[in-house]
Amino acid sequence: MSSLIQDAALYVAPVGVASTIAVSAAAVRLRRALGARERDLRQADQWLSTVEGQVAVRDAEALHLAEARLPALVQAVLNGSTDGHAEGELRHSSLVGTPTDHAHRAVLQQVRDLAEGAGDRAEDAARSAVLAVTRSVQALVYEQQGAITHLLATEHDEKVLELVQPIDHTGSQLARRLQILGVLTGMWPGRQRDGAALLDVVRGGVSRIRDYQRVQVPKESAHYVAGRYVEPVVLAVAELLDNAARHSAPSTPVEVSILETHHGISIQIHDAGAGMPPEVREEAELRLSGRREARLTELGALPSFGHFGVGTLAKRYGFRASVDEEHSVHGGVRAVLYLPRALLTAPPETPQQESSAPHHQPPGPGMAPVSAAHQPPQYTIAPDGLPVRERAPGRRAAPAGQQAAPASPEAGQALAAFVQGVASARTHTTDEESTS
Repeated sequence: MSSLIQDAALYVAPVGVASTIAVSAAAVRLRRALGARERDLRQADQWLSTVEGQVAVRDAEALHLAEARLPALVQAVLNGSTDGHAEGELRHSSLVGTPTDHAHRAVLQQVRDLAEGAGDRAEDAARSAVLAVTRSVQALVYEQQGAITHLLATEHDEKVLELVQPIDHTGSQLARRLQILGVLTGMWPGRQRDGAALLDVVRGGVSRIRDYQRVQVPKESAHYVAGRYVEPVVLAVAELLDNAARHSAPSTPVEVSILETHHGISIQIHDAGAGMPPEVREEAELRLSGRREARLTELGALPSFGHFGVGTLAKRYGFRASVDEEHSVHGGVRAVLYLPRALLTAPPETPQQESSAPHHQPPGPGMAPVSAAHQPPQYTIAPDGLPVRERAPGRRAAPAGQQAAPASPEAGQALAAFVQGVASARTHTTDEESTS
């Protein structure tokens, strides 16, 4: 019996060991599977976190596109900027070169194209409207100036001259503003002239500003401006003088000097104003150089188009304009209009005869001849500074009872400078230039 039990034990023992080994192996495999599953779960969690981070970055970049880059692009287009990166870059550098980056750039380019197209259409419409209004009002202004000239040519009372002069002066300023508006809309200045003395050109500009009495002009200059450039230079000088006078105290002078250089002539305008802040001077330089084109849709509620007009004329006719403070003799601003020698011409071959006879003021800068019925009156300047108008040949003198009483020596001082400028700048021809 005991031997049977021992045999059974010997028989059962191997069976228990095999089962234990099998269970152990299964447990090992299970642990390995569980470990791999845990690793997969951890990797899945990491991947999910990465994806969530990428989504958050793209969402933030989309918000940056909507709140910052698109408004910056639209503002740059409205300001006329040609910078292709005005809208800025991506906020997250990790997206550079990715499909998201390419998609955002495509959106920005489409918006730029649409904004520029809409801006160009609006600008074209504004220019057409301003051009039509300018032409119609300009015709009325020329008609008014013709009527004033006829009045001055037919009346003989010096009191009439004194009363009509402010009206004539205001009309000259209005005509100048209309001419500048016309230049900004693509018109030519609209007057054909012959060559004129540089001093007459400067005086013509003086006569077209409000504070002409404050302007001090040189007494001598032997230079002449070629006919095609006379009216553009007159307009540019007038705008620079007007700007100098308006930005300086009424009691201070505006001094004009002429400097001959190796390659041309510089007309320098010195005021005694407060000067320009750096950002304002920088903007003025851009406008005067013609590098910044005037857009009527961007001038704002209080447009300032004088510098834009000078820059347009300078770019079109080949002279240069600039402003600075370092060389101003009065501590204000110095404006310089530089005329290359290509814009100058030789004096007339036959000089004007000067004798003991009263000196007639020469016709305006390059003024085209007009008919005798509309011939502007000629003036001589008396010793007291009062302009004295001469009668045209064959004109009947006024009755003695209608002659005005002699004016006091001080009466003409306020009119002398203006009449000199008007007499040298007056023209009522409206023929536009036929060549560019």
